[in-house]
Amino acid sequence: MSAPGELPREIGRPATAALTEAGYTTLRSLDGVPARDLLAMHGVGPKAVAVLRTALADHGLSLG
Repeated sequence: MSAPGELPREIGRPATAALTEAGYTTLRSLDGVPARDLLAMHGVGPKAVAVLRTALADHGLSLG
């Protein structure tokens, strides 16, 4: 499990790069962001969003 401040490695490099470039550098920064906004990013697919949902839930956070 990742710490609340880290993006999980399991999302993969393309998703990590896309999220970081968009300013989402921590799990906390993703709290409340709509999943559709993430899926619209090149490199972020359904698997990455599923991993993020689980990681966020582990820390009491969620996507919008």
